[in-house]
Amino acid sequence: MSTQLTPLSADIPADAFPVLTAEQISRIRPMSKSRQVKVGDILFEPGDPDVPFFVLLSGSMEVVQPDRHGERLLVKHEAGNFTGEMTNISGRLALARGRVTEAGEFLEMSNHDLRALVARDAELSDILMRAFILRRVALINRGYGNVVLLGSRHSAQTLHLREFLTRNGHPHTYVDLDVNTGYQDLLDQFQVTADEIPVVVCNNQTVLRRPSIQELARCLGLNAHIVASEVKDLVIVGAGPSGLAAAVYAASEGLDVLVIEADSPGGQAGASSKIENYLGFPMGISGNELADRAAAQAQKFGAKVLIANNVTKLNCERRPYELSVDCGQVIRARTVVIASGAQYNKPKIENLKKFEGQGVYYGATYIEAQLCGNEDAIVVGGGNSAGQAAVYLSQTSRKVHILVRSGQLSDTMSRYLIQRIEENPAIEMHYYTELVGLDGDTQLERVTWQDKKTGETSTHDIRHVFIMAGASPRTEWLQGCVALDNKGFILTGRDLDPVVHNLKWPLPRAPQMLETSLPGVFAVGDVRAGNVKRVAAAVGEGSIAIYLVHRVLAEL
Repeated sequence: MSTQLTPLSADIPADAFPVLTAEQISRIRPMSKSRQVKVGDILFEPGDPDVPFFVLLSGSMEVVQPDRHGERLLVKHEAGNFTGEMTNISGRLALARGRVTEAGEFLEMSNHDLRALVARDAELSDILMRAFILRRVALINRGYGNVVLLGSRHSAQTLHLREFLTRNGHPHTYVDLDVNTGYQDLLDQFQVTADEIPVVVCNNQTVLRRPSIQELARCLGLNAHIVASEVKDLVIVGAGPSGLAAAVYAASEGLDVLVIEADSPGGQAGASSKIENYLGFPMGISGNELADRAAAQAQKFGAKVLIANNVTKLNCERRPYELSVDCGQVIRARTVVIASGAQYNKPKIENLKKFEGQGVYYGATYIEAQLCGNEDAIVVGGGNSAGQAAVYLSQTSRKVHILVRSGQLSDTMSRYLIQRIEENPAIEMHYYTELVGLDGDTQLERVTWQDKKTGETSTHDIRHVFIMAGASPRTEWLQGCVALDNKGFILTGRDLDPVVHNLKWPLPRAPQMLETSLPGVFAVGDVRAGNVKRVAAAVGEGSIAIYLVHRVLAEL
């Protein structure tokens, strides 16, 4: 039985499903093999790894997605059409089933050869990548994926899983059980109790109760394509703007690259609702969209991305360097770029953790804005991220209160943001003000802040707080391996001059710019001491690091 829904191809741009010309197909043919297909042949199933890329010379097929009602039709392909979406580039598991509906001849190409074709043929690269990205966007917008998340808007774990799926660009169906009771039969079928929510159904088969993001990533096979036994030319720790830039340049220049990301691509920038001062985007771009494009670009050139995994240790006693990952793998690398970024400093409030994800947030995207509705919200911090969050939230919130501990917004905040804030009647500034108390039962219900000049405290019925103040580096796993400053940021290049003689630097040359106290290990972006807190600066450092990586590889 098929679910009667509008096909995916019905109302999205024609570029998502183009018809290739005979001349374009002739350039694909040498890297493919001809395959005769008959009606009913299954070409791929959800969860299949390394699904080939098909071009239809004759005949037809349909791409469907199994669901609890049977199947939903995504698209019908005919002669001149081709299959695939971003999983063909990333190497991750298939999301749908491909079935032949009319006998004919198809060209079949491996994903490895597809990436080679995309890298060398500019015209076909544009056609295929545009189609793959538009198809993925359509799947996301429709909520068509191989995972159903059933949760509650009052659950911190639900929010965490939604953020993980959204920021990783994974199509999924989200069901808010607080407003949608139609899925109770499904919960009953799998004998799910209230304290086991959120629940995730993977591939219409596996049921996960209150899963961690690591468990969800395993269930979806997001890392099944990673082979840890090979020595990598380069391992990049962190997939923020600097790490993704390094991945794009390294992979495009032929290096074997693995990116390891603890959560989702984008870093702090990925949680930004809109970046308006990044070169080339006069209308602005969301941090998540920028990260999605960068990740797709890196994977297009062959970079692999291992997500939902933390690097717990760098073995700096031997080379190739060894990086221990919390999934149990040990990955060896000739060179390393550390782009693990920084995390927002948390106010010293005793019960803060209780309300994280239940009124206290560390990112201001569409998901969090939906939770706020037309209510008051607080943004803690005076930097660019805080300013962007306040401006974005002011579009839907009744009032946005910005709490800043000093007497002014940060010197690093962009002038356009300051002007927007000053001219926005929905934003109220509170200087010399600090958040000191949170209160509520299971959800945040009220907050207390203090005027640091007078010592006076006041309590307000506000249920949404966005914390974006200060930053601490993620460098605990590097203690004893690389030189750090007194705040834990990584020293590089000329900043090592005062201490390099005490570190037993083993080479006749001095450390290069961006190189740490370990030869061949570089630091870029927010984790580096003296970094410039701009997305463009992070991207620049990531690209420069690869020029230096080539120098080190030439020494080996």
